[in-house]
Amino acid sequence: MANLFPEAEATADEPVTIREDQFAFGRSPKFDYLAGDFVRTPTGRMAEVEGTDAWLEWCAKALLTERYKYLVYSRDYGQEFEGLIGLNLSREAVQSEIARITTETLLADPRTAAVGHFTFEWEKERVTFACEVKNVREETGTVQGSVVTTR
Repeated sequence: MANLFPEAEATADEPVTIREDQFAFGRSPKFDYLAGDFVRTPTGRMAEVEGTDAWLEWCAKALLTERYKYLVYSRDYGQEFEGLIGLNLSREAVQSEIARITTETLLADPRTAAVGHFTFEWEKERVTFACEVKNVREETGTVQGSVVTTR
């Protein structure tokens, strides 16, 4: 009987390659993060974005969602910034952890190819960051977030 769950094995001679057409980028409702509400069209319907913009919406939402807090999301979805509160780490260590957590969060989506070029801005106990993300189509965008380091 044929194996129902064959495993693809990569060898040094045949690396596994991911083609951009293997992932559907789909559509997503557009959200206004400053207003805290969905964007509406002139007719009152929810505005939607497609393709790369839908993926960037996913990235922004994943960075705002605490991992393991909501049962509706898988265990791979969201970030763990709250764990940084009260650790009394140096600024460099906090920035390193933010970069690590952000990278892990965004690479959980197979559409994301790379995360990098972080910038940080400190204001007392709050650090605001931005980073560049690249998808499997070689398109880039910028996502932002912020973390409070003490209670």
